[in-house]
Amino acid sequence: MSKVNWEDYASKGFFDELITASGQARPEAAMLCQYLADLDARELSEHKTAAEVAIQLMGITFTVYTEGNMIDRAWPFDIVPRIIPLAEWQKTEAGLKQRVQALNMFIDDLYHDQKVIKDKVFPAEILAKSVNFRPQCVGVHPPHNVWAHICGSDLVRDSDGTLYVLEDNLRIPSGVSYMLENRNVTKRVLPDLFATGRIQPVDDYTSQLYDMLASMSPRPGDDPCIVILTPGIYNSAYYEHAYLAQQMGVEVVEGSDLVVGDDDCVYMRRIDGLSRVDVIYRRVDDLFIDPEVFNPDSALGVKGLMRAWRKGTVALANAPGAGVADDKVVYAFVPAIIKYYLDQEPLLPNVPSYLCMFDDDRKYVLENLDKLVVKPANESGGYGMLIGPHSTKKEQDKFAELIKADPRNYMAQPTLALSTSPTLCENGVEPRHVDLRPFILSGETSWVTTGGLTRVALTKGSLVVNSSQGGGSKDTWIVDMAGN
Repeated sequence: MSKVNWEDYASKGFFDELITASGQARPEAAMLCQYLADLDARELSEHKTAAEVAIQLMGITFTVYTEGNMIDRAWPFDIVPRIIPLAEWQKTEAGLKQRVQALNMFIDDLYHDQKVIKDKVFPAEILAKSVNFRPQCVGVHPPHNVWAHICGSDLVRDSDGTLYVLEDNLRIPSGVSYMLENRNVTKRVLPDLFATGRIQPVDDYTSQLYDMLASMSPRPGDDPCIVILTPGIYNSAYYEHAYLAQQMGVEVVEGSDLVVGDDDCVYMRRIDGLSRVDVIYRRVDDLFIDPEVFNPDSALGVKGLMRAWRKGTVALANAPGAGVADDKVVYAFVPAIIKYYLDQEPLLPNVPSYLCMFDDDRKYVLENLDKLVVKPANESGGYGMLIGPHSTKKEQDKFAELIKADPRNYMAQPTLALSTSPTLCENGVEPRHVDLRPFILSGETSWVTTGGLTRVALTKGSLVVNSSQGGGSKDTWIVDMAGN
């Protein structure tokens, strides 16, 4: 492994998170860059090995379904953190709170009066073809009128330095455990850099999550019984389910561990009998949570769970039906949704988007498939996309047919010049593209993680940051430049 030489580092044409275009460390990154430059090749290699050993010892894993063998892999991690100054982050945090507040109002409206459609702010035909709208949720009033209690919004920075919201994950967002574990590993590897007090802590997430879940309990005043409902050990995010349960001191349960009684309350089976459950943080998709209402063959859910939820005897986070706003076509309307419900201008911009359901947009997309990123409305994990500049003519022709067959299901965006961040490679540090997933909790109040999960495309030149497709992650430092 080579020593870090910042004079050889260049991220041409892209905004770099640590190094300016002139080759200087950004003020918030100066301490880190100097520290790394002072390490010799042996010390650098030892730091990298220490991180790998820590990840093995801590058991930080994830599963890639496409490999077929369902074997857990060690979490891919880069020891060079991504840094954002606190002053910038405070503005970003305000924008995320604004966005999720408006989205929760939008979801609540769709399941009640649908004023946003009557006032012609949101097209009725988009809702009519939504695969995530649940008629079974119409008329329900969840606690605090919040539907998406845990949201993970993906942010990207373009070449001009502007942070854009790329998408909102409102169904079952994952990754927060890796954000927390990245910090634990980094503290082991770079302990000296945390002594200044400038790096803001992230370890209060699980206490904030517990308090938010507890605030939803239908039995206020008592210690609520909170559980995490998992699809089981073979789910790709099972590590996170177990981690969050352990950190909050709550039980991880599967559908077979729960039963709905004749009183329409949910109970957990225990050795000493049944114990009532107040709040379920469910990590199971809508269509599998209750075979009585959704997929009758589901063995992952609990028969009668929707009945209990509708009667208010149990709280569910995220609420069933919240995914109606987790749609890449709905995403294009979020600025208008913010303006409609809050009478405010969006604090965080959207990436410009083209909706193939509109004739002019569709014509433009079909004529420029080689330049655009085309996304289906409801895929996640980076699957089902066309990245135009990296695609073949055959792939473009295939997408043209898909778009023509179902225009509502596709939207397109320009290919962004995603920002880079120095990443440790065999030849020292090299630029790799990154995004950022902060997590927003919504209950009686709203709260945003200090930074989030920075995902990094470990393959040179790649824009795909998803761990399921070869990406990795970094610790994210929010640095107080006014600190000691």
